[in-house]
Amino acid sequence: MKRRLLMSWSSGKDSAWALHQLMQHPDYDVVGLFTTINEAFERVAMHGVRAELLRRQADAIGLPLEIITLPWPCTNEDYQQRMGAFITHAKAQGIAAFGFGDLLLEDVRQYRENQLAGSGIEAVFPIWHTPTREVPYEMLKHGLRAVITCLDPKKVPVAFAGRELTAEVLAGLPEGTDLCGENGEFHTFVFDGPLFREPVAITPGEVVERDGFVFADFLAG
Repeated sequence: MKRRLLMSWSSGKDSAWALHQLMQHPDYDVVGLFTTINEAFERVAMHGVRAELLRRQADAIGLPLEIITLPWPCTNEDYQQRMGAFITHAKAQGIAAFGFGDLLLEDVRQYRENQLAGSGIEAVFPIWHTPTREVPYEMLKHGLRAVITCLDPKKVPVAFAGRELTAEVLAGLPEGTDLCGENGEFHTFVFDGPLFREPVAITPGEVVERDGFVFADFLAG
């Protein structure tokens, strides 16, 4: 029997690609998505994506979405309390695994595994250690489409904010940039791909700098 799995959903390309792999996996039945958002701004932290776009993504994929709100500012104690409650709830609903789109950051993986330790819920990393110089091109080849919603201007020029992630954009990133943004160079929003029943219509909004990062806003089209 397949194990019921919830996907940790950031709205970006890595979680979308991991979800695509899990939806084809013989051992797991993906039954939903979950996301944390900043309750003061109703956006995904770092990605800066509006909650409304998250809901449209989930509708386009055909999976239910559970949003976990986090206070702003959010202490580690706040985060642990709210995520702990969600983990308990998920276990009571028969969830056996959480999927994650992490690629190579060992400390992040360890944190997730520690968070689930003793819960009876398995942490699954379907794209772990996929070469980050290759995986974006594999995503593009399979029709995944994403826009850059946040970047670190110390690592990536501001002009890349809001641009669609294409082979040309990848080739134009500064030398030394991880092509998946694993060192915090940039974050994305996926609006179409092999797991979507239809594209999510988006309209570009303003580009702003906040807290040392540049955010490109997108509205539901």
